[in-house]
Amino acid sequence: MFIGEYSHSLDNKNRMIIPAKLREELGGKFIITKGLDGCLYAYPIEEWKILEEKLKSLPLTNKDARAFVRFFFSGASEIEVDKQGRGLIPQNLLEYAGISKEIISIGVLTKVEIWSKEKWEDYNDDNIDYNELAEKMSELGI
Repeated sequence: MFIGEYSHSLDNKNRMIIPAKLREELGGKFIITKGLDGCLYAYPIEEWKILEEKLKSLPLTNKDARAFVRFFFSGASEIEVDKQGRGLIPQNLLEYAGISKEIISIGVLTKVEIWSKEKWEDYNDDNIDYNELAEKMSELGI
């Protein structure tokens, strides 16, 4: 399970250092793709395979299902971690997430979210009403 928040940056070749605690669970190879809310999602290979199976079961006749699968898989790329713990992030994903230098990686259960520092700060400054959010989670049985 991924937890925690880590601050780091891209080098001049668009490689990011994968924080050691996240690297242990992501493994030597992982899948990165476009995420929701303007961030990137990184999945260990085994977790990606589980997600693939779930998405394969969606009905192709459903327009929203097709759109989501296209969005999710069109940006997907396998990342190999080098001996220094770095992974090369494709340019199209960096542009999608607005990442130019400073990165925040957060552990979110079965995946890692990778945010530009600015977007992460903006997201947290959006005055989320955590009491209202807790009430909604209560409705979901949490």
